[in-house]
Amino acid sequence: MNWQQDEPKVIDEEMLKQAIEEQGPQGQAGDISKKEGVQYEDVLQLRLDYRNILKIYHLWHFTSLTKLQLDNNVIERIEGLKNLTNLVWLDLSFNNIQVIEGLNSLVKLKDLSLFNNRISVIENLDSLRDLHVLSFGNNAIAQLENVLYLRKFKNLRTLNLAGNPICEEESYKTFVTAYLPDLVYLDYRLLDEQTRETAYTKYKYAIEGMQENELQEQQAIEAQKISNEELQLHKDAFVEFLNGPQLYDSMFDEDPDGEKLALLPGMEELLESFKSKMEALCVQIFDAGLTQHAQRTAEVESFFSCSHEAVADNRQKAAQIAADFESSRRQKILEMQQITDVELLEDHISLCQEQASQLSETLLSLELQLVDQLEDIFKDFERSISDMVGGFIEYVQGIFAQCRDLENQHHEQQLEIALATLEKVVKNELEEEIPDDMAMLLVDKDTVTNAVSASHDIHLLKIDNREDELLTRINSWMSGLLKSIHDEEVKRNRKRTSEIRNYVSYVKDELEDMRLSEHH
Repeated sequence: MNWQQDEPKVIDEEMLKQAIEEQGPQGQAGDISKKEGVQYEDVLQLRLDYRNILKIYHLWHFTSLTKLQLDNNVIERIEGLKNLTNLVWLDLSFNNIQVIEGLNSLVKLKDLSLFNNRISVIENLDSLRDLHVLSFGNNAIAQLENVLYLRKFKNLRTLNLAGNPICEEESYKTFVTAYLPDLVYLDYRLLDEQTRETAYTKYKYAIEGMQENELQEQQAIEAQKISNEELQLHKDAFVEFLNGPQLYDSMFDEDPDGEKLALLPGMEELLESFKSKMEALCVQIFDAGLTQHAQRTAEVESFFSCSHEAVADNRQKAAQIAADFESSRRQKILEMQQITDVELLEDHISLCQEQASQLSETLLSLELQLVDQLEDIFKDFERSISDMVGGFIEYVQGIFAQCRDLENQHHEQQLEIALATLEKVVKNELEEEIPDDMAMLLVDKDTVTNAVSASHDIHLLKIDNREDELLTRINSWMSGLLKSIHDEEVKRNRKRTSEIRNYVSYVKDELEDMRLSEHH
């Protein structure tokens, strides 16, 4: 083919625009689409086959894409697909790919073809748990053990490995059938019951042992997943690691003087009490954080629900007005095509243009009403979420103040014990044996006081830092949320206004073309 003799290409803007225009709507819808410009994020399907593509690039804006054809190119590496998280169908067949990679984010993928490449190992597909159809035909897969990797894909029903070296193995078909019991089609053929029975009998004991290991692995994965989800919830509430002694422990992690002071007689009981009280205060913050997170989440969901409902109602009204106008317009176009009198036709054209202008005013007025309505909803939400966050911050600051008071109290008691111990050492009245680390502190009053103060400063810094982190993150979350809502509304309004103007412009251009053709 001629395309194979061309210079290898990188996907660029020109190639994408050409492909979208070729595959996009035609006729009136196509004309309107061209005027509005190509909106990559709205494209659902894209065909980029037979274009001599070497490097996948410029696809990050196609976030709504569900089907992508990149077959029959010269692609050497799978890359640039990270943002295509809605992709369901991907064809990368007939390329020069050697390694499976770059697919981790495509969690909705159901159908993947890597037919006729240079792949030798089936790997890096762990996150694609919804795969139904998988084609590795005509590659370089030589080890039957590659099939075992596919056991984790419980929805896999169709597999093509034809044309690989493993197909020459005598036990190939029974091995695949045994280890992938849910498979329906293998190499384009339906797996019959006799093949399944033979495979089960041959590999029964080996599979039973493997299933036990897989069960343990799955249980560990599930436990880790639950743990990760819990931690993410705590992070979303800005209170991670405050449901136990973690803050207390962190206060002593980088406190060498504190370690030595802990060896003083009477300190063990003091530290236990300090830890217990500090942990109780942290748990108060943690519990309040989770409660407030649930309330914030409900408030956010309520806001978006109200906003979407307002937009949907407005769009429905606008759609009905536009549909009535379009129906009337088409009827009038048919009528005008029958008019031979130039002056009469001119009157009709002028009337239609006036009606188009009225339509524009009506739709833009309706859009303005929606903007005002959404602004009111947003202001109510902003006030409510600000009050919630402000109340939580005030509560948290109060608890952290108690943490500091507790540390101050601990500091005074620790200093009192340290000085009392020093006095006993000086008078040689200390009954316990002094460890070397402690002896280095119990030199004089200044050394003891400095050590206790240094430990105290570290503890206060840890408390302050955790408080600052919490307040900074929750304020950042709120300001980021409000900004994103505002930006999305501006974007929506501009897009809607552009749609109205482009449609009315198209209608008027069509009328103008009719006027010009009549004059000629």
